[in-house]
Amino acid sequence: MKPGLLALAAGGFGIGLTEFVIAGLLPEVATDFAVDEATAGWLISGYALAVAVGAIPITAGVTRLPRKAVLEGLMVLFVAGNLLSALASTYEVLLTGRVLAALCHGAFFGIGSVVAADMVAPDKKAGAIALMFGGLTLANVLGVPAGTFVGQLWGWRSTFWAITVIGLVALAAIAAFVPAQRASGASDLRSEVRAFAAPQVWVSLLLTVLGFGGMFGAFTYIAFTLTGVSGFAASTVPGLLVLFGVGLVVGNALGGRAANVSVRGTLLVALGALVVVMVVFALTAESKVLTVISLLLMGGFGFATVPALQMRVMTYAGSATTLASGANIAAFNLGNAFGAWLGGLTIAAGLGYVSPIWAGAALTAAALGILLVSGPRRSATTGADEQAPALVG
Repeated sequence: MKPGLLALAAGGFGIGLTEFVIAGLLPEVATDFAVDEATAGWLISGYALAVAVGAIPITAGVTRLPRKAVLEGLMVLFVAGNLLSALASTYEVLLTGRVLAALCHGAFFGIGSVVAADMVAPDKKAGAIALMFGGLTLANVLGVPAGTFVGQLWGWRSTFWAITVIGLVALAAIAAFVPAQRASGASDLRSEVRAFAAPQVWVSLLLTVLGFGGMFGAFTYIAFTLTGVSGFAASTVPGLLVLFGVGLVVGNALGGRAANVSVRGTLLVALGALVVVMVVFALTAESKVLTVISLLLMGGFGFATVPALQMRVMTYAGSATTLASGANIAAFNLGNAFGAWLGGLTIAAGLGYVSPIWAGAALTAAALGILLVSGPRRSATTGADEQAPALVG
């Protein structure tokens, strides 16, 4: 296990914790700043919007710079945002801190994916990317419950102080263990942008929006499904979400290994299984036993797609992987927002708390259909295809 990959995973853990832990602290924040629930919710949606908007331009702006230095700079930005959040005297300052921290999110995972892939042998690239994203999945399983507990015990600011420390540790680890790398394989931004002339790059981004967005859309309203349909007590929801997080960790790890063999095959299996799981979940949501099983499998197959989706766009981008990789991180967040929006529409239409799962299954099925009709294609730049992730540089 390369220490540099663990350093990137540590950064991913801190960023994932920042993104998700606020959900468990919203009541305390809303009370402290005397704002309503909808206003407090902008601390979540504002973060996601900043990730989606900031990923591409920030990545584009640093393509000529050494990647290790960029990652260090992004972690400094991350630390500054969380420090500002911990010190915030008003709601507006807290929101500013959240947005500041979010700006590093897309570029970190986009550039980090390229750095991680370049640190290992050609046949282990997808696994390296999965390890970096493993920090994000662990943030959901371990970090969010722990961060919420700390915030409820010692005040929400203490959670942001803890995240600031995590950011400093990750920064030190990246500085110490991530090897220095050249800037993007392309010599300038124009070369990076030319990667988007490949139709399969756009297909890859669409697959990410629909495939991952379908899972996230179903998950966004899962607490309402668990309590309002499955009959679980509200007190059991955190434990069930931890179970979902376990599925994320396992799915991410297995998906990374599978994508080392075949990106396309991994996506076909994971997306197809995810559709089946969500359909079964929607049909059997009144059964507690089947709901628990479905929740675990939905997390597993949902996050099994992540390494393969990231590898696919990098494959078709050829040597100009940096900007395309960052764009795919933006696509993940766009999918999150789109899936949640669509699920909310179904509930508002009076279709019930199971309807977001049906909507998620439909989005994922659309992604599967697009993958099937797109067929295995070869990159015009490198000659690589989805069966050969080892050719990604």
